[in-house]
Amino acid sequence: MTATHFDQFLAEAVVPDREPGLGLGRDELYGLYTSWCLLDKAEPQSPAALWEALQHAGIDPDSNNLSMTGPAAADYIVASAPDLV
Repeated sequence: MTATHFDQFLAEAVVPDREPGLGLGRDELYGLYTSWCLLDKAEPQSPAALWEALQHAGIDPDSNNLSMTGPAAADYIVASAPDLV
């Protein structure tokens, strides 16, 4: 996929966290990304492709200040903790 695919994911599913903290880990980022792909009807790329795209965008997948947002965040949260529903 093109960088536009990952740019769209970043624009729709993550935001800078207002409070400094741990940010999202690799598992959370990839889970959020796969939820976004499911909702956007896009073919998920490999974790390595996502890490490369994040680094290209200036985001360290291991140390960032990102939070989830939007429908993909809701899908990821529900899928990760089905007992909450």
